Amino acid sequence: MRRLRLPILLLCAALLATVPQGTATAGEPAAPAAAGPRPLDEVIPAPTSVRPGGAPYTIGERTVIRVPAGSAEARRVGSYLAELLRPSTGHPLPVTTRPGPDGIRLGLGGPRELGEEGYRLDVSPRSVEIRARTASGLFHGVQTLRQLLPAKVEARRKQSGPWRVAGGTVTDVPRYAYRSAMLDVARHFFTVEQVKRYIDQLALYKINTLHLHLTDDQGWRIAIDSWPRLATHGGSTEVGGGPGGHYTKDDYREIVRHAAARHMTVVPEIDMPGHTNAALASYAELNCDGVAPPLYTGIEVGFSSLCVPLETTYDFVDDVVREIAELTPGRYLHIGGDEAHRTSEEDYARFMERAQRIVAKYGKTVVGWHQLTGAEPAEGAVAQYWGTTGTDEEVAKAARNGTRLILSPANRSYLDMKYDPNTPLGLSWAGHVEVRQSYDWDPGAYLEGVPEDAVLGVEAPLWTETLENSDHIEFMAFPRLPGIAELGWSQASAHDWEDYRTRLAAQGPRWELMGIDYWRSPQVPWTD
Repeated sequence: MRRLRLPILLLCAALLATVPQGTATAGEPAAPAAAGPRPLDEVIPAPTSVRPGGAPYTIGERTVIRVPAGSAEARRVGSYLAELLRPSTGHPLPVTTRPGPDGIRLGLGGPRELGEEGYRLDVSPRSVEIRARTASGLFHGVQTLRQLLPAKVEARRKQSGPWRVAGGTVTDVPRYAYRSAMLDVARHFFTVEQVKRYIDQLALYKINTLHLHLTDDQGWRIAIDSWPRLATHGGSTEVGGGPGGHYTKDDYREIVRHAAARHMTVVPEIDMPGHTNAALASYAELNCDGVAPPLYTGIEVGFSSLCVPLETTYDFVDDVVREIAELTPGRYLHIGGDEAHRTSEEDYARFMERAQRIVAKYGKTVVGWHQLTGAEPAEGAVAQYWGTTGTDEEVAKAARNGTRLILSPANRSYLDMKYDPNTPLGLSWAGHVEVRQSYDWDPGAYLEGVPEDAVLGVEAPLWTETLENSDHIEFMAFPRLPGIAELGWSQASAHDWEDYRTRLAAQGPRWELMGIDYWRSPQVPWTD
């Protein structure tokens, strides 16, 4: 160790200055020796700017969480943080509106550059301060603070400290406004609690949108009062012939509420005109021949279609969109539109034109799979690209004409693709997608001929033909999901595979304490 020659008083002062609020002093037992705090840049997604410096802050018995008076949303973020930290630290961590220079301080305000979701985190020996212009920014800052603490902070029982946060400043803003994960609850049904569990996991990586694929050939998962058999009959099975299930309207409201508490917007998808066998089986009058097909429990696609010439079809679409829109506070409503192989090009264009007008009638903005660009996207519509080639002139032309794009190329971001030939779950029609392939691409430059500013964001879809429970969801989502989240949040200049794989490896112990049974990819240097 290097020796310092300082006058004794100066030496004492220097030592005292490094004692953070809440640490042991005279008369208190000393904390056991521990590794230093995690560096400020070892989080996912990679922050925009990091300036390390100064002594760490230690969360202790006397730490308080200070929130601004008059902001119920900020107080909820403070309460969420307290609920995260109390079980593992064993500290009371009261949430208070009393101002003070110490503790964990959440503040509203800051430069315009922080935008709607950015934040600034300042760590000194006396305090951790997170400032943002909105409660969403505070919430994202809390996720960074959470990752800077030891992984055992995720434990639900008291653990030994110390709970140190490295000194310095993080300033962070997202690259894209739309950072999404999709969960298919139609092929296999997942309960409200299972969906909420996934929402909690997504929040850790600053995902701000949950796309729920609510309907498909195998099941209709949301109650519609004006067409009740959609849920009771169309939702009564799933892939493989299981019992299926559906959400009541109160169930759906609870998912929306929980997502909002994690600063996440729900985008519901009602897939049409294809992928509609569950609806066609529920109501004979939706079929051109007036005959309802049987329920379907396989995984083939492209065989079903609403009857485009029937006026009843548009009464059905109007009722469903109206009821879903009433339940959904977010601006977007996804109408699917992919793999409508039983619908002629002319009928597809006619149907999509009317369906988009209905969505607009109820105050929502249309999102559709990228086949929507083969019709005429409505003004403001968003197309979601799921191809694998990076070239699609129809999509590129629509983007140049003002249609915004969400990128979810299947051979990069589909979380249901097998990692390798031996993966026990998932499909492989888009190939095998290992962690590096999922991470190592730039959304801003991926689609040929598409202006970078046409990209609204990215999504990590998870289709569930082979997935039946939360363990299956988590095994396929982790470790690939954090990489898609980083592509959506971090600037392109921050994307570096070698750096990322090291930061990703450090997430493993955290996931284990969260109960996530993740794929231990050989591409990642996991720590045992």
